[in-house]
Amino acid sequence: MSIIPFPGQKDPLRIGVLGSGSGSNMQSIQDAIEAGTLNAKIVCTIADVPNAKILDRAKKHNIPCAYLDPAPWKTKLEGDAETRYVEMLQKAGAQVIVLAGFMRIVKKRFLDAFPYRVLNIHPALLPAFPGVASWKQALDYGTKIAGVTVHFVDAGTDSGPIIVQRSVPVLDDDTPESLHARIQVQEHIAYPEAIRLLGAGRLRIEGRRVFQIPEA
Repeated sequence: MSIIPFPGQKDPLRIGVLGSGSGSNMQSIQDAIEAGTLNAKIVCTIADVPNAKILDRAKKHNIPCAYLDPAPWKTKLEGDAETRYVEMLQKAGAQVIVLAGFMRIVKKRFLDAFPYRVLNIHPALLPAFPGVASWKQALDYGTKIAGVTVHFVDAGTDSGPIIVQRSVPVLDDDTPESLHARIQVQEHIAYPEAIRLLGAGRLRIEGRRVFQIPEA
């Protein structure tokens, strides 16, 4: 069965963002919106950390934002907290949810509320090096190519269908910090690109494979 995650529209795609940290990927999306290269609007930003910098970035751009307590869970979004997150995003009219450094696993109820409309970015060429500090994993393993992946979120960890990947060479003198910095440059290109394809209705899923539909 073929699934088109989003049929495409002329109106700006309404994006909800979840984050836990600095929000640099949200910033790259907002920059693309303001530059006119991404037909979208961030309608809501939610953080699971009360002093996360992503909230400061949202306020700077007059994006509605809030900290929502994710308790009692430390690594996942579930139960009453999950309900609160879904309700706030739906109230804001979010059509697509972007995880921008959100350090929690989203569960079935959340995914069911936004089917094939939850995106994540991971600093590795999945399926290699899932999980945390993947740039350090790549460096320790000795791989010559690292990178970044934007994918649909499913019930697994960094396991959803892949939308966009961009590669980054691993240099002989790389440290975890230098490699991570170069990966982040590509993250800020890849995320707006993936959202642009989704919003234009140019993605089709068949099984685990995501195909790009040519422009009309």
